Amino acid sequence: MTLSTPAPAPARTGVAARVLVTIFFGAQLATPWLVRRFSPAAQAPTATVDRQTALNRYGFYLEEVAHASGVDFVHQPPLLDQKLAAIMPEVTSMGAAVSIVDFDRDGWPDIYVTNSAIGSKNHLYRNNHDGSFTDVAEQMGIADVNQSGAGVSMGAVWGDFDNDGYDDLYLIKWGRPELFHNDQGHGFTRVTEQAGLPPWINANTAVWFDYDGDGKLDLFVGGYYPESLDLWHLPNTRVMPESFEYAKNGGRKYLFHNLGKGHFEEVSAKVGIDSHRWALAAAAADLRGTGHPDLFIANDYGVSELYLNDGKHFREAGAETGIGFAPKSGMNASFGDIFNQGKFDIYVSNISEEGVLIQGNNLWVPQDGSSLKYDNLARDLGVELGGWSFGAQFGDLNNDGNLDLYLENGYISLDRKRSYWYDFAKVAGGNSSIIGDAVNWPAFNGRSLSGYQQKHVWLNDGAGKFNDVAQAVGVTDTYDGRSVVLADLWNRGVLDVVAANQGGPLLIYRNTVSGDKDWIEFALEGTKSNRSAIGATLTLFWGRKQQVQTVSGGNGFASENDRRVHFGLGKNPSLEKLVIRWPSGFIQTLNDLVPNRLYNVKEPS
Repeated sequence: MTLSTPAPAPARTGVAARVLVTIFFGAQLATPWLVRRFSPAAQAPTATVDRQTALNRYGFYLEEVAHASGVDFVHQPPLLDQKLAAIMPEVTSMGAAVSIVDFDRDGWPDIYVTNSAIGSKNHLYRNNHDGSFTDVAEQMGIADVNQSGAGVSMGAVWGDFDNDGYDDLYLIKWGRPELFHNDQGHGFTRVTEQAGLPPWINANTAVWFDYDGDGKLDLFVGGYYPESLDLWHLPNTRVMPESFEYAKNGGRKYLFHNLGKGHFEEVSAKVGIDSHRWALAAAAADLRGTGHPDLFIANDYGVSELYLNDGKHFREAGAETGIGFAPKSGMNASFGDIFNQGKFDIYVSNISEEGVLIQGNNLWVPQDGSSLKYDNLARDLGVELGGWSFGAQFGDLNNDGNLDLYLENGYISLDRKRSYWYDFAKVAGGNSSIIGDAVNWPAFNGRSLSGYQQKHVWLNDGAGKFNDVAQAVGVTDTYDGRSVVLADLWNRGVLDVVAANQGGPLLIYRNTVSGDKDWIEFALEGTKSNRSAIGATLTLFWGRKQQVQTVSGGNGFASENDRRVHFGLGKNPSLEKLVIRWPSGFIQTLNDLVPNRLYNVKEPS
């Protein structure tokens, strides 16, 4: 174990979906297009935020600093086959995504953001260590990736697939999937064909994880639209889901087993993953303490899926665990130990529109004494109603020792005075032949659908309740939010927030935390395990608390957080120990820890 230079301390019961329309429908309708032309007025803050009041009352304050940091990115949505012109806002509503990576291993998190129009460029913002960022994607070779005939970006996840110490890039696309090898931080080399990836996947989610524990990262990719479709050259308009509740005509799921030397073998059918649901988000973690990462998939137009892993095969157990009990519009999958009891809870976002449709988000909490049964406590804890919800992340935003929850939302923000909800409900009530053909969908005609929504920042009070403090702590934007990540961008011991908006700007919220709270962070490097340490489980014990977190290879919605693990500790913590369960199965205990430090931990060989 090596210690970095210390950083200064910064100054149960299931809830069924409730529908308020005469026709029930269980999932969102696919995707939108030109969501909103960006203009400063579009943000429309609705509250005056007092920084000092927020610090005194809630212990933190978020200041939007993207432009001040040198970041002026605005997402461009795709434009698909004109056969879909009438509902183009619907079918092109995704693609704005952000992920965190330290691509050059200088100890400072960098930001990668995707664009989604043919000919548009992705951006890699290198951290300049002084509060600013510089776009280096062009010189690194990972900017011009949305070319005609090859599809467009929907997200990105990073993992060191060859264990050379530098994170490589998998680009999630509607189109030709792409894998780029990181050449020791000096540039990226495209290795798609060598890796053995298929020619076309219409995916919205991917996760790096070592499912078989052999020390090499494998890759899960979840299809949304069927892989047979070139969305820019469609033979007909039958491209929509067959059902709003139990659609199984989406894209297939892929599990690429890492064979070493840059080669992968697709093994999904062999290991028991066989699904054609419309996947929007996925995440992997050892949910049962078996030493093997399980796989959770949030599906649109249907039920969530939980694949339990024994190290060789997967078994779908959504129904028996309670997680797959009702069809909804799953758009997020993230893990957090909200009760500080050493167990992972799972947050899945869905749709809620007052007076129209209340599906409600799900917060799946393990039942006492059970590793295979979950209760949805979202309503009880106050995190059920989030609007048309997308990406969400758990993180201790005020360093009080409890995990908070940041949620992005807002679907299609066009004409504020005209709504598409009535026509949307009419389609939802049709049979599969009506729903499945875009020609039957009423034209959008510039109307909004759950647009201009206020974001949610739910503060965990440590006593079983979350309180929304978004506007009080500085989060007042109303863009159409998609992906969100948490990262200690400036190595201050606090979690900053980066949010990607469909057809809108990338937002960077710099976090200020009141100076009476402590923290601790860990950066892991595997030896026998995969070098990225993805899948490692860390349990910190302090005072009478324990909290478990995992090193993730992608979670939320089309996102990936800072891989360094951050724990808030509250005031005057009495640190006891950290227990790391490495993906190799080795268990390591660290004692004599000191608050307000970043520990670099290398797996003992």
